[in-house]
Amino acid sequence: MNRERAERQLVLIDEVLGAARDDGITLWLRGGWAMDFFLGEVTREHGDIDWFAWAWDAPRLAEVLTRLGHRPVPGPPADLQLDVVKDGLDGSFTLLDRDTQGRITVAGGPWAGTPWPDGLLDAEPGRIGVLEAPIVSPRAQIEIKRMMPVWDPSRPRRAKDAEDVARLEAALHGRP
Repeated sequence: MNRERAERQLVLIDEVLGAARDDGITLWLRGGWAMDFFLGEVTREHGDIDWFAWAWDAPRLAEVLTRLGHRPVPGPPADLQLDVVKDGLDGSFTLLDRDTQGRITVAGGPWAGTPWPDGLLDAEPGRIGVLEAPIVSPRAQIEIKRMMPVWDPSRPRRAKDAEDVARLEAALHGRP
C-alpha cells in the first residue's frame, strides 16, 4: 500500500470536510474510505475518494471545491455526480435527492429517482486516528457493493468489493 498517497488522501478528506462544514454543506464518505473510517484504519489502497452530497448543495459545493484548488473532470451527468481532481487525487461526489415519500434517491442521470438502500445516512461518524468523518451506513455500503453490478451491468464485480464486504460483515458481527 502507498502510505504517502493514503496520508495525502486523509489530509484532503479533512480539508474538504472542514470547508464544506464551514459553508453549511453536509457530506458523507462512501465506498472504500467509508469502510476504512468505520473500521478505524486504512485497510487498502484507494484509487479515489467517494462522497455523497445533497443535489441542492451541488452549486455551493462546486464553489467550495474550486476555492480549495480542485478542478472539474468530465464524467457522469452533472446532475448525478461531480468529479474533481486536486494534486493528482480524484474525488467523486454522487448527488442525492429525496422523493415525495422522503426516501433518499439518485438525484440525476438515467437512474434519477431510484431509491438508495434504507438507512443509507444513519451511521455514526467514523474515525481514523483523530480524524472523524460522516460515513454511509456499513449495511447500506454492503448492499451497494453487492448490488451495483446488478443495478448497472456495465459495472462488473470487483475483487476489492468482495473483500470490502467481507471486512464489513466481520466487523458488524462484533457490534450490536
